[in-house]
Amino acid sequence: MKLNYKRTFLIGLAFLSISAFWQMYDNIIPLILQNTFGIGETITGAIMAADNVLALFLLPIFGALSDKVDTKFGKRIPFIAGGTLLAVIFLMLLPKADKSENLVLFVGALFALLISMGLYRSPAVALMPDLTPNKLRSKGNAVINLMGAVGGVYTLIMIKLLVGKGDRPDYMPLFVSVAALMIIAVGILVITIQEKKVKAKVEAEIRAYEDSTGLIVETEDTAEKEALQEGAESGTGIKTAMPKEVKRSMVFLLASIFLWFTAYNAVTTAFSRYTKMVWKMEGGGFADCLMVATVAAILSYIPIGNIASKVGRKKTIMGGIVLMSVCYFAAIFAGAYHPVINVAFAAIGVGWAAINVNSYPMIVEMSKGCDIGKFTGTYYTFSMTAQIFTPVLSGFLLENVSYRTLFPYAFLFSVLAFVTMTQVHHGDARPDKKKSVLENFDVDD
Repeated sequence: MKLNYKRTFLIGLAFLSISAFWQMYDNIIPLILQNTFGIGETITGAIMAADNVLALFLLPIFGALSDKVDTKFGKRIPFIAGGTLLAVIFLMLLPKADKSENLVLFVGALFALLISMGLYRSPAVALMPDLTPNKLRSKGNAVINLMGAVGGVYTLIMIKLLVGKGDRPDYMPLFVSVAALMIIAVGILVITIQEKKVKAKVEAEIRAYEDSTGLIVETEDTAEKEALQEGAESGTGIKTAMPKEVKRSMVFLLASIFLWFTAYNAVTTAFSRYTKMVWKMEGGGFADCLMVATVAAILSYIPIGNIASKVGRKKTIMGGIVLMSVCYFAAIFAGAYHPVINVAFAAIGVGWAAINVNSYPMIVEMSKGCDIGKFTGTYYTFSMTAQIFTPVLSGFLLENVSYRTLFPYAFLFSVLAFVTMTQVHHGDARPDKKKSVLENFDVDD
């Protein structure tokens, strides 16, 4: 079977809109909270962690709800379209509240905006697997990741072009540009992807493939039957339990996930403020570093796929951690912005790609024969918990100690992640070398 790339690119428009929004949220909202409303680092960090707190509750609720909904537009599209519309409405209230210095309006609109984004994030992620056969989801994930990267780069470019210098630039043009992208992207998705018709077409394609080749395409139903059959053969009648030694590796891998997200998210959340206070950068100049990191991550997926196929996922992840740790350590001594810093951020992007490409597949590998869905949820729980914890703690240090604590903080937690990864001894199946360029942007499901 072959992936329908056109259809998958269109499905990825939802993730493109989401990534564009979060890129702006992480970089601009802290500046407004501090420069317009005079809120300290600790409270700013707590507010910036609110989206992850809400996500812990909203993502599973609306994901499960979209599983059960059945409308003429499908299961996911109503949530994606409705959530995007609500998000854009509340998004446009933020620059108005910023201009009028209305804190009540700003906080109220921000809370409603985060709920709106939580309403459709899970359905948007679930749409691709819904409309893609299992064996093609690796390529499908590659396309989705590329679309998300495009959305993030778009916002960084808009920040650089539309955000002026000074403590309180006019953010309205930037917010309008991101809102317009969200509406256009999801509008094209709704018009071109008729969910129910596409679902029926995919099922027909699977049946035709099975009839022509004699092969059976695995679906969630067949995977469930195989797991239950393994349990029956073992005499338990239930899915195979995770062995004790594998569970130990799982615990240390989840700890590593928490630690490297703690390090990385602290930098991305506080970077726009750090560059202003320590490196004396004005306007949207900080976006250059983040853009370099994003582009470097995209370009590095192919060599990372090749490296992982030769040396294994664990070693590739640990190499990524070392690369990021070295860059965090070097940044401690940077007293002002210099173009060489972009080289360090390119290395950070490569290291982060090495970690992300290989960590989730290790979770999946270790959870085989158990409940893969359960451990997928656990993966996101640990990453989100880190993103709740780190803005508050790092924000407290920035406010009460020094802005220069940011990179030592990131270095410390990155080193701890390396230590915990040394205790992971399972899930390191070496993936086959991919046959196409796009497939190298992701790993097997």
